[in-house]
Amino acid sequence: MERSPPRVIVKRMLSRLAAIPNLKVSQNIPLASLTRFEIGGPALILADASTEASLAQALEVIRESKTPWTLIGGGSNLIVDDAGFPGVVLRYTASKTTITGETVKVESGAKLQDLVDLTIAQGLKGLETMTGIPGWVAGAIYGNAGAYGHSIDERIDRVRFFNGHEFLDIDNEACEFRYRESVFKRNKKWIIVSATLSLSPAIPAELQAKADSILAIRNEKYPPAMRCAGSIFKNLLLKDIPQVQVPPQVVREGKVPSAYFLEQAGAKGLQLGALRVADYHANLIYNEGSARSADLLRLIADLKSRVHSKFGLMLEEEVQYIGAAARTAT
Repeated sequence: MERSPPRVIVKRMLSRLAAIPNLKVSQNIPLASLTRFEIGGPALILADASTEASLAQALEVIRESKTPWTLIGGGSNLIVDDAGFPGVVLRYTASKTTITGETVKVESGAKLQDLVDLTIAQGLKGLETMTGIPGWVAGAIYGNAGAYGHSIDERIDRVRFFNGHEFLDIDNEACEFRYRESVFKRNKKWIIVSATLSLSPAIPAELQAKADSILAIRNEKYPPAMRCAGSIFKNLLLKDIPQVQVPPQVVREGKVPSAYFLEQAGAKGLQLGALRVADYHANLIYNEGSARSADLLRLIADLKSRVHSKFGLMLEEEVQYIGAAARTAT
């Protein structure tokens, strides 16, 4: 179990971190304020690095102090433990975007929506279907975010990241993208710092019209003010569940929505404490008040159990866990 380091070590570490240029350091920041679910306790230390140099220096100090650390981005799909995190929560916040012709270089701290809006305005096609997806670019790459039959990997040329020892650049193939997966998701200590994308020329007005249509649908399903993490579970690939009979009309681009199985298992409208499964979408849990991560973990476990009992399928979460919640979930 991860524990907070002794005060003398924390004090020494804070002093060293404060001396690093382009690093913002804060103490006892409530992580609920940094996540869309608005659930979770405080971070002992929050460290925001805005340059590659400050990131590398901060990580060196953290490691030398033998303090637990974890990495987060925009917090759109995080479940943070009620007790928070007893160490350093690290973020890479650089957010510059540079466009040269059809090539876009973006730093990982940029909001995905800002990137989508900018490319649409520049008449560059390829990201418009991702309008309305919350979070930062790093998170989108980490989880290979997508919607409406497209994922960000389709447009990624290269990704630059810090593996804890050196900064490396890898191509699309080396990123090992799959449905909602990447090499970064399997190496959680690798820190994405930027990416290069290749887009296609298009008419801005047409791209904007398509984005507006998608956003209207998304906002109806996931209202911006709703305290939720979007879909809790990944959809299932039809080819991976040959033992289950699924109505053809349910299948979309070779995938079966988890919501279909959840609805059949009676998930809609379930409530636990301040948490509720939406009446209109069985793969959506939202926070109605001061929800606790302990209740959220129990509700997620109940939903997985219901689907497994009825269909023999084990749903896999899209959400990520921070703190003791990570161990409880696994």
